[in-house]
Amino acid sequence: MWIKKIGIDLGTTNILVFQPKHGIVVNEPSVVAISKDDNRVLAVGIEAKDMIGRTPDSIIAERPLKDGVIANYRTTEAMLRYFINKALGGIRLFRPEVMIAVPAGITSTERRAVIDAAMAAGARAAYIIKEPIVAAIGADIPIGTASGHMIIDIGGGTSEIAVISLGGIVSCGSVRIGGTKFDASIAEFIRKKYGLAIGDRSSEEVKIHVGSAMYMETPLEMEVKGRDMITGLPRTITVTSNDTTEALQHDLEGLIEAVKQVLHDTPPELSADVMDKGIIMSGGSSLLRNLHELIAQATGVACYVADDALLCVAKGTGIALENLDNYKRSIAATK
Repeated sequence: MWIKKIGIDLGTTNILVFQPKHGIVVNEPSVVAISKDDNRVLAVGIEAKDMIGRTPDSIIAERPLKDGVIANYRTTEAMLRYFINKALGGIRLFRPEVMIAVPAGITSTERRAVIDAAMAAGARAAYIIKEPIVAAIGADIPIGTASGHMIIDIGGGTSEIAVISLGGIVSCGSVRIGGTKFDASIAEFIRKKYGLAIGDRSSEEVKIHVGSAMYMETPLEMEVKGRDMITGLPRTITVTSNDTTEALQHDLEGLIEAVKQVLHDTPPELSADVMDKGIIMSGGSSLLRNLHELIAQATGVACYVADDALLCVAKGTGIALENLDNYKRSIAATK
């Protein structure tokens, strides 16, 4: 009973840590700042994100996760250790049990890297569970029933699409389209249309404040500051929500194609269930304006955004860890 349990949503953009009975105890950017001279970790999370685009040559601020999987093992381990300690406090008698959500399309090698990083970061036992399953659990979908439920989890690095029945994934798809890709597309569009170079943080702010998946009758507007591509001097422009819609066309087409493919691969009985119940969306990037309407129009199936969409995966990992016996079939790997 003394062993603490925590669920971790190991996201490309943010890391969320869920502790049963306490809820979300950590929600910080998955960014690590490292000193180039001695390879030392200088800052993690919010403090490190503030350094992005502002560091001298001797410091690198980077995201150790790319497309939902580990791109830099050592910094991921340091980041996990930091967040585990932050969630549970520095002094503990027992090491915690950790449940980590990973993309459904992850390879066995990538799974092993996540488990090894969690164990090295101080976990007593590490469990891996697929993101669509925990997103559905966190969205209060009864995944154990003999009925089809469709979930689209759109995170920072990947979009996970799955039809779930009897606690398992029947058909699924994973595309490397998410919030980070949206940010890059918006920055590229502004560079081409307005001749203005903007950073990752600015393009993310544009997406959050005026981003829309569909053209709006009354477009939203915001001012964006950046560097003029010709003169090299600072300049301010006004960007509208219709600019973002145009910028995201290609990415959204790729996402819709993946959703249609999963629907195509779903058995007819479960397709009928999905038609009745609709599609549930979770993940931070599902909050993009009008995205649920766009998917509903493209597929002919009603689409809803889950309550607390950003927290669904983290909540689901915590619930699955509390009820390990019930979700044993859903757990991809343990150590």
